[in-house]
This record gives sequence, structure tokens and C-alpha cells, in this order.
Amino acid sequence: MSPRCSPFSALLAAILLCIPATTALAVSCTTQSQMKESDRAFLVQAARTIAGNVQSGNIAGVRAQTIASLAAQFDSITSTIQTVQPQLQKATFTVNTLYALNASDLKSTQEETQFFCGLSGSPMTVNIAIPQLPPGNYALAIVHATGVPQPQQLSMVLQNDPLGGTQWKLAGFFVRPLTMSGHDGVWYWSQAREYAKKKENWGAYFYYQTAAFLLTPVDFLSSPNLEKLQKETETALPESLPGANAPMQLTANGQTFSITNLHTDSFAGGLDLVVTYTAASTSDPVATRQQIVALATALLAQHPELRQAFHGLWVHAEAVNQPPFALELPMNQIP
Repeated sequence: MSPRCSPFSALLAAILLCIPATTALAVSCTTQSQMKESDRAFLVQAARTIAGNVQSGNIAGVRAQTIASLAAQFDSITSTIQTVQPQLQKATFTVNTLYALNASDLKSTQEETQFFCGLSGSPMTVNIAIPQLPPGNYALAIVHATGVPQPQQLSMVLQNDPLGGTQWKLAGFFVRPLTMSGHDGVWYWSQAREYAKKKENWGAYFYYQTAAFLLTPVDFLSSPNLEKLQKETETALPESLPGANAPMQLTANGQTFSITNLHTDSFAGGLDLVVTYTAASTSDPVATRQQIVALATALLAQHPELRQAFHGLWVHAEAVNQPPFALELPMNQIP
């Protein structure tokens, strides 16, 4: 899974993992069904205008509709637009979800500001927790781009122009796919449960992760359904996965591979398991390829259920001060 986002997105995710939650007072959330029609119309128009500029590759237009502090550091958003724009050429945009986030009564920037958004006619509550949020009026708009081979979701944090006026401007921009290999997050969730029933935890865990990636538009939003998905994911967690400080050790034919990362991504029309390991050297392509095949063969020997769960393995060899070497191996090409 490879989310496309600005460093603002990565920063939000990183901060959420390491700071204690604080309860922000004098804030409120209004869902789209609770909004006045005029307020909803302003937000929809702002989101559609930004989405239209992204679709046309009008980077200057997006930047003009961005708050000054973010417009001054726009390179990452430029890169995101350039990456996603080709996939949006004939897309139809729908403003799928809106939340109005009122933090105008805050006295100062909080470590974390939490908005609890009650859903009309339901006991469920969506929690939006944004770190380092200055006082102001904000909104979260989630736009679906569909009708194209690779549908996307564009999530925008909008801010009522902090320099005055009533215009809503971009204060954060996040892009994630709606599907991978032609399937949405609900499908992967269902398949993960089937693998879990059969005690095939490797397939279950990575399908759960794929489901969570597709169903979570931004890292700072949570809901009872997403929390349920997270709990199911944890029950399927394999014991030997690589951690932050401890790579996974895989031994085969006298070789020991230190695997540092495992995740899913979609290549060549199929869902692949992406494997990254530490190599002594990548300078000899023939030798590195042989090593990758040996690693892939050993991994499938230990976890044969992966053959049915994935189209293939993408293996990345990384060596210090040397260019990485990557090779995709469809399952039918792995001994």
C-alpha cells in the first residue's frame, strides 16, 4: 500500500502515534446532514473546485485556493497532484462526506483537537483528531473520483480563510485509492475473514491491512467500524512479522535474510505482497536475482497460503550506499 500524500499527512500520522490525547474544549462537529443548505453548498463548491483543478493538473489554481502557510510549502502537494492527475482524466467527482469542524473558540493551538461527530439517526460517532490545530473554522471534505479504472478518494482539510473573508481554502490534502486490483475495502475485509476462519493468518492479516488502507480516507479519522476492523486485524497478527527495531529472519539453503518490511500493493492488475530485505550488495544483478528467488521460494515454503492470496511477490533488495534492486515474481514463476 502506497498512499500519496503531502508531508502534512505523514506528520499527522506520526504525531498521532507519539503524543498523548488531550480533550479540546469549545469545539464542535457538524455532519453534512446537520448543516444548513447554504453552508453545505459553500463547502461542496470549494471541494469541487479544488478537485476540478487537480483533475486538470492546474497546480497554480489549487495553490491559489490554499491557505498561505501551506501554499508557501507546496512542493509535496504539487508532487501528489502530478502523480494522481493522470488517473482522474475522465473521473466523475462526488462529495461523499462533509464534516464542519468549529475550533474558533480555542484560545491557542492545542496538542491535539478532537471532534466527535454524531451520525444522524445512529448511536455511532466518528472521531476526528487533528494535532497542532490553530483556532479557526475548518471542514473535512472527502471526494470520490469514480468512473475510471483506478478510482480515488481525495480528502481535503478546508479552512475558512484565516486572513479574512468567507472563502474556504485548502489546509491539507490527502489521496488514497478506493480500490486495489478491482476490489474495494469491504471485499478485502470479507476475504480476510475467510482466511481467518481457515487459520491462514498471513493471508488474513494482509487482507485486513489492505481493507483498512482503502476504508480509512485519512489517518486522523476513526469510527466504530474502523475500530472493529482494527481489532480483527490484531487477532490475525502473525508472530514473526518484522517490527520497528527487529527485522524478520528467514533462513533457507544456508542463507539468512533480514526482512525489514512487508505490505501489499497492486501491480500488473493483481495484488502483490511487497517484501523488502537487507542485502550485503546489489552490485551484481544476476547474483541478486538468484538471492531474491531463493528468498521468495523460502517464504512460500513457510507460508504456502500466500500462493492463493496474492498474484505474486515484489521483492526489494536494499544495500548500504548502493542502488536498490527490485524484482516482481508472479506466483507461477516461484519454485
